Amino acid sequence: MQAYIVRRLLALAPTLFFASLIVFISMRLIPGDVIDLMLAQNDIATGQDRAKIEAALGLDQPVYLQYFRWIGGVLQGDLGVSLWRNVPVADQLWATLPITFELGFLALIVALTVALPIGVYSAMRQDTAGDYVARSFSLLMLAVPGFWLGTLVMVFPSVWWRWAPELEYTPFFEDPLKNLAHMIVPAILLGLSMSAVTMRMTRTMMLEVLRQDYIRTARAKGVGEALLVARHALRNGLIPVVTLIGLQAPLLIGGAVIFEQIFVVPGMGLLLLEAVFQRDYPVVSGVFLVVGVGVLLINLAVDVSYGWLDPKVRHQ
Repeated sequence: MQAYIVRRLLALAPTLFFASLIVFISMRLIPGDVIDLMLAQNDIATGQDRAKIEAALGLDQPVYLQYFRWIGGVLQGDLGVSLWRNVPVADQLWATLPITFELGFLALIVALTVALPIGVYSAMRQDTAGDYVARSFSLLMLAVPGFWLGTLVMVFPSVWWRWAPELEYTPFFEDPLKNLAHMIVPAILLGLSMSAVTMRMTRTMMLEVLRQDYIRTARAKGVGEALLVARHALRNGLIPVVTLIGLQAPLLIGGAVIFEQIFVVPGMGLLLLEAVFQRDYPVVSGVFLVVGVGVLLINLAVDVSYGWLDPKVRHQ
């Protein structure tokens, strides 16, 4: 197991290298660069001023030299400095990453709390009224865009009931209750958006497992339904579900970007949006690097969890 984990960690390096290279180059292919924005903001447009700004920011060099300079700093623990704020990118990520992690963690709890019990119940009560309601709910969550639902929650309650979600962020350790009051609404909406696919996968896998011979044998021996599901069926049916949860990690982070914008959550998603609009290349590259590492580590954790769910799985 340890050798497998070490090999997987070593394999992260080339993946991150190519991903960072794609992000680094694609950001510079977007029409309008950071120099144009700075010149427009300061109402200057002379070629001499542009050349001075490019030289000061190190953007006068070829793109490949800029990349190797940036990746060399990354290998030394330096993610660069924001072109607009003149603040180290690592400090900005350190301040926003826990907020995005909290939102994603709460959304994941909501998604699993909704998806797993309803998926199991739907499989146990196949073709009943409860099954149809659960399947209709999952289809509704698949069809409704998360950003649209978030916008509705922001607008209509304030118009109808003079209530709006808390928009002032408070750090968790400063006031946990006020922090949760701000985070719970976007977490619930993001979690419900994620739960639809997981719910349907749970139902499908439970139906397949419940038709197996060993389940029928356990029923014939008089094993109760609750014990049958908890001890025999659920654990075997969870492997594809865990795989799906790992594949949803990028969607979780991407959804957090949208909901952070709607609900004014000062997380990494909001930082990324501002950096893209401002063409703040070091911040965008730093955010995608951290996100890439997070997604790859989540998928590694998913692969390792197979051995716990199914003892027959051996990692070589």
